[in-house]
Order: sequence, then structure tokens, then C-alpha cells
Amino acid sequence: MSLSRLRAEWCPSVPRELLAGAVATFALIPEVIAFSFVAGVDPAVGLFASFVISIVIAFTGGRPAMVSAAAGSVALVAAPLVQSHGLPYLLAAGLLAGVVQIVFGLLRLGVLMRFVSSSVRTGFVNALAVLIFSAQLPHLQDANTATWAMLALGLALIYGLPRLPFRLFTVLPSPLICILVLTGLSLWLGLPLATVVDLGKLPDTLPSFGWPGVPLDLQTLRLIAMPALAIAMVGLLESLMTASVVDEMTDTPSSKNRECSGLGMANIAASLFGGIAGCGMIGQTVSNVKYGGRGRLSTLFAGLFLLILMVLLKPWVAQVPVVALVAIMVMVSAATFDWGSLRTLVRHPRLSSAVMLATVAVTLATHNLAAGVAVGVVMSGVFFAFKVAHMLDVRAEDDPTGLRSWTVTGQVFFASADAFIDAFDVLGAEGRPVRIDVTRAHFWDVTAVAALDKVVQRLRHHGCTVEVVGLNAASAVLIDQLAPPR
Repeated sequence: MSLSRLRAEWCPSVPRELLAGAVATFALIPEVIAFSFVAGVDPAVGLFASFVISIVIAFTGGRPAMVSAAAGSVALVAAPLVQSHGLPYLLAAGLLAGVVQIVFGLLRLGVLMRFVSSSVRTGFVNALAVLIFSAQLPHLQDANTATWAMLALGLALIYGLPRLPFRLFTVLPSPLICILVLTGLSLWLGLPLATVVDLGKLPDTLPSFGWPGVPLDLQTLRLIAMPALAIAMVGLLESLMTASVVDEMTDTPSSKNRECSGLGMANIAASLFGGIAGCGMIGQTVSNVKYGGRGRLSTLFAGLFLLILMVLLKPWVAQVPVVALVAIMVMVSAATFDWGSLRTLVRHPRLSSAVMLATVAVTLATHNLAAGVAVGVVMSGVFFAFKVAHMLDVRAEDDPTGLRSWTVTGQVFFASADAFIDAFDVLGAEGRPVRIDVTRAHFWDVTAVAALDKVVQRLRHHGCTVEVVGLNAASAVLIDQLAPPR
């Protein structure tokens, strides 16, 4: 790899990469701790995972500038296993999930992202933005006046400072200034504010390497197999969706297959260091990109800085007001939401808008991004099949010799096969020569082949001599392969 390409992939601008990574780190802290509670594990487990995942995937991932860490979607899947069998089995499941993700990447199955429509991606982004915002509300429940005042000041700093005509405020990300100012004010004035240490016990030491303390037998495999598969699929889905969002934001491509394998390696490493499995974090990734992160250095520094903050600088980090992090997350949710989708909701086709809204609704109802995306993908497929099925046209024409010709135009597949069969008036052609012209048609699957065979057999049963003309090469091969023997 050339030096220029290496620089472009790792650090197009070192100061911006470091500062953007630092902003992403502060955006990680409240979510990782909250997600740890969702999974039923100590906050240190989520933080250890985030250190390791960010560092490993900076080298192994396929999408530069993407931030990966312990995530809520994985935590939701992992929680039942922790409750029933404890943390060691969760770590073992994380190892197995990592293996599955590596195999997924080696088999080059990242191509499946092509089946996720733009409407689903928009719904995914909007739902996540709402979830990020709603996750901040518990911190504001029964909040005192000082909390609300500091939140207002924090948002004013985040949005106002970049507008001032001072170079410092354009170089140094305003969320970092927000943290410094709010922390200084709260200490100076002695304000009654919740701090980071109130969120949960922070790590006391560096993560240590160790194999999960579970028996290596078939019983363990039976216990962790399904949770591991669920963790792997949810993690892959969210990471690939996040990578696609960054592709669009930066107008640059990424290797989805490498991202799959890289995530698997990161999750194996996280599990071996006592951390929960994770995946791409779209809110933090958007924040990273928004403040200039474009290379792998920002991802690497997000992990290293989190390690430094939580272990070496813990006494200072413990005094950061939670409301400062809430202000950052409110900014992240606002930046993540696709506000343009509200304007285009009426202009876009109704079915596309329905897919987007369904993705958002299911995600918000289940708090499971994978469920929302799955519903959106299914709806997109059904609507597409419905639309294509109705583009089939079969027209009949009689000539003076008594020949009846049917001209078929469109796509014949499982969703249009019945309409194809019903379009032929078999009784009206009884005893006559028949020609079926499929020059402008295509037969896609076994259902389509069966439909054509059924029409031909019906016509022959009513005394017709049948000729099928115009089969294209692909349709002819399919029919030769799948048509039942006579």
C-alpha cells in the first residue's frame, strides 16, 4: 500500500481525527454504561468491550471512521442469557458470535446489504435518532433547575460556538468545550448535579486476558448457540447499516465483507478480555464524521481515549456532569435524524413512505433495530413483488387462418404466475392452433415454469396445438432445467 493511500485511510488530518475521536468517546460513555445495565452486566464489562472493539476494528474493519462498541441492540439479545446463566456464558456466546461473523465475511455475504432499500435505511437512521434521544430522558426525570439550566447552556455552547468568528471554536469541537465549561462551572459553583460516577462503577484496572469460565462441552454449545447466532446477526446488521450511512455521508465506498470479518475479530478479542460483544454505533459514528473523522485513526483514538479516561483519568472523568453528556447525545440524535425525510414523506411513493414509517414504528415498539430493519426489508420485497407482478400483460389476437396468438409482456414469477394462468381463455381457443409469444417476457423461477407448463397442458387438453416462441436464452435454460418430464 502506498504512503499516500495509507495516509488517506488512516489520518487525512491528524488533529481532526484526534478531536473527532475524542467527541465520539464522550458520546460513547453514557450509552455504553446504560447498555451494560440493559444486558444485566457491570458497566466495566461494557467499557472493557468498547476499549477493545474500537482498537481492534480500527485495524480490521472495512469502513474507516466508523465507531464500534458495546451496543444496545446486542445488549437486548444478550440479556436473557446473562439472566439465566451468567456472564461467563455471555462471553462464550460472544466468542462464537465472532466466529460466525468472520465466516459471514469470508463467504462474502456482505452483498446482502444490496437488498436493504433506501427507505429502510432512512427508517433505521430515524428510529435510532429517536431511541438515542429517548435514552436521555431518564437523566432529566425529576431534574432540578440547575440541571435544566446547564442543559440549555450546553446546547447553546454546542450549537453556538461554531458560529462565532474565532478560529479556536472551529478547530476545537464544541462538544469538548461544552464538557470542559460545564464541568468547571459545576465544580466552581458546587451545583447539585449527577456526575458520571453516579451512572455506575467505573473500571479500576486495565482489562485482563482470559478464557470464559465455562465447560467446553456440547451442553455449553447448546446453551450459547442460538444467543450467539442472534448476537452475530444483530451485530452484522447494525454494523453494515451504519457503514452504509457513512458511505453516503462521506461519498466513499467501504468493504462490507471486511467489516463483517473485522467485527468478528473485534468481538472475539472483546470476549477474551471480559467484555460484551458489540457492533457499529451509528450515533457516535455520525458524531465522529460530523467533527471531521474520516480515517481509521479516529476510531483507534476513540478506543484509546476511552481507556485513558476510564482508567488513568477516572478521578477527573467521574466529576463530569451527566447533563453535559446528555447535551452531546441530544446533538447526536438531532444530527442523526434525517430531517429531509419529513419533507419528502408526501412526495415519495406511498409504499416507500410506508416502509420507512413501518421500520421506525417496529424499531421504537421493540427497541430492537434488527426487528425494524427485518420488517422493512420484508415489506420492501413484498411491495416490489406486488408492483412487478401487476406489470404483466397478456393480449390475445386472432388472425384469418384461425390461429390465436397470445403476446406476453412483463415478468413471470411466483407473484404473477396466477395472473399469467388466468389471462389465457382456454375454452375460447378450443380445437384451434395457438401461439404464445414470450419475446417480451421473462420467466424467473420454478413457479413461472410451472405456470407456463400448466397453460400449455390445458390448451392441449382442449385440442389445441401449441407453439411457444420468443423464449430468451435465460428463460429457455430455466425451462429446460425445471419443466416436468412428459
